[in-house]
Amino acid sequence: MEFLIIILFIVSLPIFIFFIFPRQPSSHIGFKSYPIVGSIPGLVKNRHRFLDWTVETLSRCPTQTAVFRRPGNQQFVMTANPANVEFMLKTKFDSFPKGERFISFLEDFLGRGIFNSDGEMWWKQRKTASYEFSTRSLRDFVMTNVTVEINTRLVPVLAAAATAGKPIDLQDILEGFAFDNICKLAFNVDAACLGDDGAHGVQFMRAFETAATIISKRFQSVVSYSWKIKKKLDIGSEKVLRESIVTVHKFADDIVRHRTDDQARSSNTNEDLLSRFINIEEMSSPELLRDIVISFILAGRDTTSSALSWFFWLLSKHPEVEDKIRQELNSIRARTGKRVGEVYGFEELKLMNYLHAAITESLRLYPPVPVDTMSSVEDNVLPDGTFVGKAWGISYNAYAMGRMESIWGKGCDRFDPERWIDETNGGFRGENPYKFPVFHAGPRMCLGKEMAYIQMKSIVAAVLDRFVVEVRVKERPEILLSMTLRMKGGLFARIHERT
Repeated sequence: MEFLIIILFIVSLPIFIFFIFPRQPSSHIGFKSYPIVGSIPGLVKNRHRFLDWTVETLSRCPTQTAVFRRPGNQQFVMTANPANVEFMLKTKFDSFPKGERFISFLEDFLGRGIFNSDGEMWWKQRKTASYEFSTRSLRDFVMTNVTVEINTRLVPVLAAAATAGKPIDLQDILEGFAFDNICKLAFNVDAACLGDDGAHGVQFMRAFETAATIISKRFQSVVSYSWKIKKKLDIGSEKVLRESIVTVHKFADDIVRHRTDDQARSSNTNEDLLSRFINIEEMSSPELLRDIVISFILAGRDTTSSALSWFFWLLSKHPEVEDKIRQELNSIRARTGKRVGEVYGFEELKLMNYLHAAITESLRLYPPVPVDTMSSVEDNVLPDGTFVGKAWGISYNAYAMGRMESIWGKGCDRFDPERWIDETNGGFRGENPYKFPVFHAGPRMCLGKEMAYIQMKSIVAAVLDRFVVEVRVKERPEILLSMTLRMKGGLFARIHERT
């Protein structure tokens, strides 16, 4: 009983002090800081609207950088300044690893996979993946796989929804499609989440979502060690997390075991990514392969489905953009002889400059990974003059960067694909990755960027060619902060066959 009282006292102390002590914030610029409790009261008040709160805070700062003060000496810096982002991700890359604190938050879920490791462990996985992602055979496998999945899974599901005339959760459909696609591509496993026989895959998906949502909340804990206490006692959300991770690990372990057995029995070379890792001796331990499986699923399922969910919502608010995309598709069909309903090939996808721009503009406003966090291994001074102490946490906020007038000018919060179109030739015009770090930048730049665009453009083109997507809710869906940027409650839409 005394132990529980102590725990309740520790957890409630910051809130108690916030209401009892005189409210004298240290500054009106940046995250307000109070005696003893630092900036925690602001987090408590705005946790339900965390991203919008950070946008408001950083936009008021002269250099779009602020220090979040915590009790103790280890503070946290958040920035939306491109010069600072380049300094962290490229110039002083070795000074800003993920760090043991960050890794410990996610290790139960991601282990030591490529997204949750530093140093030699990260470098070996990166080197292997970098080589494989650069091969022509993998790109061809991606195109073949996405074509089959669209024709045999996605289009039939949407056609059935159109016939039934009932709303469907488009976010759920896109997550199921992305999960099936990455399982086939990365592990040569048919999860069949969009099929009739995918109960096992659906169970895994739900457990994966639950684990990702709960573990991401560790970063927003008012008291940093509160989740560790719940984990030790196996209570509350940490108990649910543990149970979900058991399901996730079992699914991943089964994939590794079956693929390893197949490799041992057959002399044929498999094209899937996992088989390529299994063939590398230093990567072939079952635990590391499991971590690699989970990392691939996180990268391949959650990011593209998040991006497309927000894209289709934005499209529903901007019919003029949809019209321009369809005009581009009609033009490409006229030039290539493609029929309506045929999935576009790689060469046709390269011609879709406006669609590429529209998807990129959606990513600017709603990046699948809105905040990325690192730690500082030594004292540093950022280019804007902000001091970052040794062992401090630091993050760049891609969600806020997309809404900074200092970066994108007036109308920065407006959905405008034209900002990515070159006025001289009508082609797509890219941006500095440190200004647009949606795919990360520097040595950790996303290896699957081209693959992601292939999948997203293929899906959007196939859907808009065949269907009208009617999203009735025009207000912005409530943001659900998980490992990626999801919509709370889904994205419900009616599907109509296009005549």
